[in-house]
Amino acid sequence: MPVMKGLLAPQNTFLDTIATRFDGTHSNFILANAQMSKGFPIVYCSDGFCELTGFSRTEVMQKSCACKFLYGPETSESIILSIDEALEERKEFKNEIMFYTKTAALFWCLLDIVPIKNEKGDVVLFLASFKDITDTKAKAIQEDKKEGRHKLQVKTGSSFSSTRLRGSTVLYHISGHLHSREKSKIKINKNVFGDPPALPEYKVADAKKSKFILLHYSTFKAGWDWLILLATFYVAVTVPYNVCFIGDDDDLTRSTTVSDIGVEILFIIDIIFNFRTTFVSKSGQVIFDARQICFHYLTTWFIIDLVAALPFDLLYAVKVSVVSVVHLLKTVRLLRLLRLLQKMDRYSQHSTVVLTLLMSMFALLAHWMACIWYIIGKMEMEANAYNWDIGWLHELGKRLESPYAGMADVNTTGGGPAIRSVYIASLYFTLSSLTSVGFGNVSANTDAEKIFSVCIMLIGALMHALVFGNVTAIIQRMYSRWSQYHTRTKDLKDFIRVHHLPQSLKQRMLEYFQTTWSVNNGIDCNELLKDFPDELRSDITMHLNKEILELSLFASASRGCLRSLSLHIKTSFCTPGEYLLRQGDALQAVFFVCSGSMEVLKDGMVLAILGKGDLIGANLSLDNRVIKTNADVKALTYCDLQCINLKGLYEVLDLYPEYSHHFVQDIQQDLTYNLSDCMLSTNRLNEPKCRRLPKIMS
Repeated sequence: MPVMKGLLAPQNTFLDTIATRFDGTHSNFILANAQMSKGFPIVYCSDGFCELTGFSRTEVMQKSCACKFLYGPETSESIILSIDEALEERKEFKNEIMFYTKTAALFWCLLDIVPIKNEKGDVVLFLASFKDITDTKAKAIQEDKKEGRHKLQVKTGSSFSSTRLRGSTVLYHISGHLHSREKSKIKINKNVFGDPPALPEYKVADAKKSKFILLHYSTFKAGWDWLILLATFYVAVTVPYNVCFIGDDDDLTRSTTVSDIGVEILFIIDIIFNFRTTFVSKSGQVIFDARQICFHYLTTWFIIDLVAALPFDLLYAVKVSVVSVVHLLKTVRLLRLLRLLQKMDRYSQHSTVVLTLLMSMFALLAHWMACIWYIIGKMEMEANAYNWDIGWLHELGKRLESPYAGMADVNTTGGGPAIRSVYIASLYFTLSSLTSVGFGNVSANTDAEKIFSVCIMLIGALMHALVFGNVTAIIQRMYSRWSQYHTRTKDLKDFIRVHHLPQSLKQRMLEYFQTTWSVNNGIDCNELLKDFPDELRSDITMHLNKEILELSLFASASRGCLRSLSLHIKTSFCTPGEYLLRQGDALQAVFFVCSGSMEVLKDGMVLAILGKGDLIGANLSLDNRVIKTNADVKALTYCDLQCINLKGLYEVLDLYPEYSHHFVQDIQQDLTYNLSDCMLSTNRLNEPKCRRLPKIMS
């Protein structure tokens, strides 16, 4: 399946921004519609607001933004007038006011109202924050009793100023406002807050990302992943080979040092890219935030990628005496193969790619088994250096006339076969064991070799089922359409044979089936689109049927009417000699000729010849909906037709009565041939065959 791109449609994240930026102490807020001047109804209220006031969300929704349901006997009339004035003039408001909860409990509230604009600069929402300052007010009253009236004025001013600062900091940080009023009392450190952010807009917007963020589904990332895949396969081949066959041979090791360093560099660069590559969250959203990307990568694949990218070849710079130690350390890079399983979806978009990957994995497994097979023979020889001559390495040396003289000859060019010959023999044995039962020219002689051979055969049986079973399934998918065609053809022939249809009817059935299959490749559009939502399906059908919908007949139809009508348009096909309609048939549809030519016959006389762009039907009446045709319509060539089902057409006309009268009148003018009165529409005789309205399909 293709790589998952995630949910990328432009979204309006205004509400999410408000909800996430408010903390627990400032979560009492409402949003109101600023475009409806009558009361400015509330469109959203937070849970904190419901807890503060005691009203449920259903009781609050659609009530006035002025929150008149919170007013009481001691609510200041002047402040109420100020609130109404601020709302009418779409300006900001901030003041202290006495409200009442649902249970008539009085509380002091710091009310902040901020207008929210859209991308056009129009005020569309009011954001109102409610800060409960009852405790602060009570403390101020107690201090007044102790210290006197004069100090009360100073205290309350200072106390409420600090409350305003705390209550408005979050609200105005969200709304993009940090006002300069009361500058003598409130001083804001610009080094802390920085420049005021822009006013948030209530609009649908594309997800924003830094230009240094890579899209996980981009073409560059796909190409880079393929490069890393090749580097991973290089590591999977060379590391086991170097560990088993090269060993401490420093000269052979140095020959691959440059390529190994190149692979290490690629892995390090890949780690850097992964820190800047988007990913799809569990909810399906594409994450563009750099901090979330880093945290996600650190908690998933970072450790494996880091270990695989460690530059072990730098150990050569310190002149490591035991080269095999470096090769053993490099085996941790095989963990990189786990990443292949993670990205299998991307690599398996095409059948040929899947086939290549499966065969490559099979060959890689055989390569690993060959390395282990050689190690077993080598360890057997080292354990019995001077009295052992029945191992597979000894047998190979005898056949190649390069026998091993002793332990010292192992891995040397002076005794025994060359490393190249030994590796080829090992690979030959493992491949023959994985794919069959071997041929015996390279065989297991010792107990250890026989046990390993049994393991290879078991693994081979599993791999044979896995790899070649998938290969069979892939090939079947590649030829599934062709197989379906032959199955349908066989079913058709069996049907004809069972019911003893005459030869002429048989020929017509087969010709129609083969022709329609060549046109649509066996795809039933109606069956394919039935699971899509009506909105998407209507857009698709409008595109597929735009040729007929561009007729002037539908000029006065609304877009909603056209969308509903498009769902009732079907595609039909006629072969030469086939009758589309017979005289006396009940008319079931209005037909539009997309290609080909047809003739209208009555009593063997040709009344009209119709071609591309012609409309065939009858005068329609909203009262008498049964129409009998008075002529035959026969295909002269292969014809593609679009037909509007009359039953569906009447349903749409009933839903749009304002258009139905226009349609009944206009169809008389647009019909090329009227089957209800058996005469050519005189209005179309001297007009082009198809009158279109350009660009109605927006």
